[in-house]
Amino acid sequence: MASVVGLLEARELAARERVEGLREAADRILAELAAAETDWQGWVIARQRVGEVLADLPEPEPRAAVVEPVPTGQPSAPVAASQAVAPPAGPARRGSIVPVWRPGLKSDVLAVDYQRILALLVARAAQGQGVMSCQELAAGLGLELTSANVEGRVRSRVKRLADRGWLAEPVAGAFTLAAGTAADS
Repeated sequence: MASVVGLLEARELAARERVEGLREAADRILAELAAAETDWQGWVIARQRVGEVLADLPEPEPRAAVVEPVPTGQPSAPVAASQAVAPPAGPARRGSIVPVWRPGLKSDVLAVDYQRILALLVARAAQGQGVMSCQELAAGLGLELTSANVEGRVRSRVKRLADRGWLAEPVAGAFTLAAGTAADS
Protein backbone atom coordinates (compact mmCIF):
# COMPACT_ATOMS: atom_id res chain seq x y z
CA MET A 1 0.00 0.00 0.00
CA ALA A 2 1.25 3.47 -0.90
CA SER A 3 2.07 5.80 1.90
CA VAL A 4 -0.03 8.88 2.50
CA VAL A 5 3.06 11.08 2.23
CA GLY A 6 3.91 9.51 -1.14
CA LEU A 7 0.41 10.22 -2.46
CA LEU A 8 0.61 13.82 -1.25
CA GLU A 9 4.02 14.28 -2.91
CA ALA A 10 2.68 12.91 -6.21
CA ARG A 11 -0.27 15.32 -6.15
CA GLU A 12 2.00 18.22 -5.18
CA LEU A 13 4.31 17.41 -8.11
CA ALA A 14 1.35 17.29 -10.54
CA ALA A 15 0.04 20.64 -9.25
CA ARG A 16 3.50 22.25 -9.53
CA GLU A 17 3.90 20.99 -13.12
CA ARG A 18 0.47 22.37 -14.00
CA VAL A 19 1.35 25.78 -12.48
CA GLU A 20 4.65 25.87 -14.40
CA GLY A 21 2.87 24.98 -17.66
CA LEU A 22 0.30 27.70 -17.10
CA ARG A 23 3.03 30.24 -16.29
CA GLU A 24 4.82 29.38 -19.55
CA ALA A 25 1.55 29.79 -21.49
CA ALA A 26 0.86 33.08 -19.70
CA ASP A 27 4.37 34.36 -20.49
CA ARG A 28 3.90 33.42 -24.16
CA ILE A 29 0.50 35.16 -24.31
CA LEU A 30 1.88 38.26 -22.55
CA ALA A 31 4.71 38.43 -25.10
CA GLU A 32 2.18 38.16 -27.96
CA LEU A 33 0.05 40.83 -26.29
CA ALA A 34 3.03 43.18 -25.99
CA ALA A 35 3.87 42.68 -29.69
CA ALA A 36 0.24 43.28 -30.70
CA GLU A 37 0.05 46.43 -28.55
CA THR A 38 3.26 47.75 -30.12
CA ASP A 39 1.86 47.12 -33.60
CA TRP A 40 -1.43 48.80 -32.67
CA GLN A 41 0.33 51.86 -31.24
CA GLY A 42 2.35 52.14 -34.46
CA TRP A 43 -0.88 52.34 -36.48
CA VAL A 44 -2.36 54.89 -34.09
CA ILE A 45 0.73 57.06 -34.46
CA ALA A 46 0.70 56.66 -38.25
CA ARG A 47 -2.95 57.76 -38.43
CA GLN A 48 -2.24 60.75 -36.18
CA ARG A 49 0.76 61.78 -38.28
CA VAL A 50 -1.20 61.55 -41.52
CA GLY A 51 -3.98 63.62 -39.92
CA GLU A 52 -1.43 66.28 -38.93
CA VAL A 53 0.03 66.37 -42.45
CA LEU A 54 -3.42 66.60 -44.06
CA ALA A 55 -4.46 69.35 -41.66
CA ASP A 56 -1.44 71.43 -42.78
CA LEU A 57 -2.36 71.22 -46.49
CA PRO A 58 -3.59 74.51 -47.96
CA GLU A 59 -7.35 74.82 -48.38
CA PRO A 60 -8.42 74.53 -52.05
CA GLU A 61 -10.26 77.49 -53.52
CA PRO A 62 -14.04 77.20 -53.06
CA ARG A 63 -16.00 76.24 -56.13
CA ALA A 64 -19.48 77.47 -57.00
CA ALA A 65 -22.11 74.76 -57.34
CA VAL A 66 -24.15 74.73 -60.55
CA VAL A 67 -27.79 73.74 -60.21
CA GLU A 68 -29.25 72.18 -63.36
CA PRO A 69 -30.57 68.80 -64.57
CA VAL A 70 -27.87 66.16 -64.86
CA PRO A 71 -27.97 64.31 -68.22
CA THR A 72 -26.63 60.98 -66.93
CA GLY A 73 -29.74 58.94 -67.74
CA GLN A 74 -33.48 59.22 -67.93
CA PRO A 75 -35.19 59.20 -64.54
CA SER A 76 -38.43 57.28 -64.36
CA ALA A 77 -40.10 60.34 -62.84
CA PRO A 78 -39.56 63.92 -64.01
CA VAL A 79 -36.91 65.74 -62.00
CA ALA A 80 -37.38 69.44 -61.35
CA ALA A 81 -34.40 71.70 -61.98
CA SER A 82 -34.31 72.56 -58.28
CA GLN A 83 -33.94 68.87 -57.39
CA ALA A 84 -31.21 67.89 -59.86
CA VAL A 85 -27.78 69.05 -58.80
CA ALA A 86 -24.65 69.05 -60.92
CA PRO A 87 -21.28 68.52 -59.26
CA PRO A 88 -19.08 71.47 -58.49
CA ALA A 89 -16.80 72.41 -61.37
CA GLY A 90 -13.48 70.62 -61.45
CA PRO A 91 -12.05 67.24 -62.34
CA ALA A 92 -13.56 64.10 -60.86
CA ARG A 93 -11.28 62.19 -58.54
CA ARG A 94 -12.01 58.61 -59.53
CA GLY A 95 -11.07 55.96 -57.01
CA SER A 96 -10.67 58.45 -54.19
CA ILE A 97 -11.46 57.32 -50.69
CA VAL A 98 -14.05 58.87 -48.42
CA PRO A 99 -12.26 60.40 -45.43
CA VAL A 100 -13.82 60.39 -41.98
CA TRP A 101 -15.65 63.68 -41.50
CA ARG A 102 -14.24 66.12 -38.98
CA PRO A 103 -15.01 69.79 -38.30
CA GLY A 104 -13.57 72.04 -40.99
CA LEU A 105 -13.41 69.28 -43.62
CA LYS A 106 -15.15 70.47 -46.79
CA SER A 107 -17.09 68.28 -49.19
CA ASP A 108 -14.68 69.11 -52.02
CA VAL A 109 -12.31 66.46 -50.64
CA LEU A 110 -14.83 63.90 -51.91
CA ALA A 111 -15.18 62.47 -55.39
CA VAL A 112 -17.77 64.21 -57.56
CA ASP A 113 -20.43 61.48 -57.14
CA TYR A 114 -20.26 61.87 -53.37
CA GLN A 115 -20.38 65.68 -53.67
CA ARG A 116 -23.54 65.39 -55.75
CA ILE A 117 -25.22 63.23 -53.09
CA LEU A 118 -24.29 65.73 -50.38
CA ALA A 119 -25.51 68.63 -52.54
CA LEU A 120 -28.91 66.95 -52.92
CA LEU A 121 -29.19 66.46 -49.17
CA VAL A 122 -28.08 70.06 -48.50
CA ALA A 123 -30.78 71.31 -50.89
CA ARG A 124 -33.33 69.02 -49.22
CA ALA A 125 -32.32 70.24 -45.76
CA ALA A 126 -32.71 73.86 -46.92
CA GLN A 127 -36.33 73.00 -47.75
CA GLY A 128 -36.80 71.55 -44.27
CA GLN A 129 -37.08 67.97 -45.57
CA GLY A 130 -33.71 66.50 -44.71
CA VAL A 131 -34.34 62.73 -45.08
CA MET A 132 -34.12 61.04 -48.51
CA SER A 133 -34.35 57.42 -49.55
CA CYS A 134 -31.88 55.86 -51.99
CA GLN A 135 -34.55 55.87 -54.71
CA GLU A 136 -35.17 59.60 -54.17
CA LEU A 137 -31.44 60.24 -54.30
CA ALA A 138 -31.10 58.23 -57.51
CA ALA A 139 -33.97 60.17 -59.10
CA GLY A 140 -32.47 63.45 -57.91
CA LEU A 141 -29.16 62.48 -59.47
CA GLY A 142 -30.94 61.87 -62.77
CA LEU A 143 -30.35 58.11 -62.72
CA GLU A 144 -32.73 55.52 -64.07
CA LEU A 145 -34.37 53.78 -61.13
CA THR A 146 -32.88 50.33 -61.67
CA SER A 147 -31.45 48.04 -59.04
CA ALA A 148 -27.95 48.58 -60.40
CA ASN A 149 -28.26 52.33 -59.96
CA VAL A 150 -30.18 52.42 -56.68
CA GLU A 151 -28.25 49.65 -54.95
CA GLY A 152 -24.92 49.69 -56.75
CA ARG A 153 -24.35 53.38 -57.31
CA VAL A 154 -26.39 55.19 -54.66
CA ARG A 155 -26.87 52.95 -51.63
CA SER A 156 -23.23 51.85 -51.55
CA ARG A 157 -22.09 55.49 -51.63
CA VAL A 158 -24.52 56.80 -49.01
CA LYS A 159 -23.69 53.88 -46.70
CA ARG A 160 -19.99 54.74 -47.08
CA LEU A 161 -20.73 58.41 -46.35
CA ALA A 162 -22.77 57.38 -43.30
CA ASP A 163 -20.02 55.05 -42.06
CA ARG A 164 -17.51 57.91 -42.32
CA GLY A 165 -19.71 60.45 -40.47
CA TRP A 166 -20.86 62.62 -43.40
CA LEU A 167 -24.44 61.34 -43.30
CA ALA A 168 -26.80 59.88 -40.73
CA GLU A 169 -29.30 57.09 -41.24
CA PRO A 170 -32.11 57.89 -38.76
CA VAL A 171 -34.35 55.24 -40.31
CA ALA A 172 -33.14 52.19 -42.22
CA GLY A 173 -32.73 53.17 -45.87
CA ALA A 174 -33.31 56.91 -45.30
CA PHE A 175 -30.38 59.29 -45.11
CA THR A 176 -29.79 62.86 -44.01
CA LEU A 177 -26.83 65.10 -43.30
CA ALA A 178 -25.03 64.26 -40.10
CA ALA A 179 -24.90 66.94 -37.42
CA GLY A 180 -22.30 69.55 -38.34
CA THR A 181 -21.76 68.58 -41.96
CA ALA A 182 -24.36 70.96 -43.42
CA ALA A 183 -22.40 74.06 -42.44
CA ASP A 184 -19.11 72.65 -43.71
CA SER A 185 -20.37 71.14 -46.98
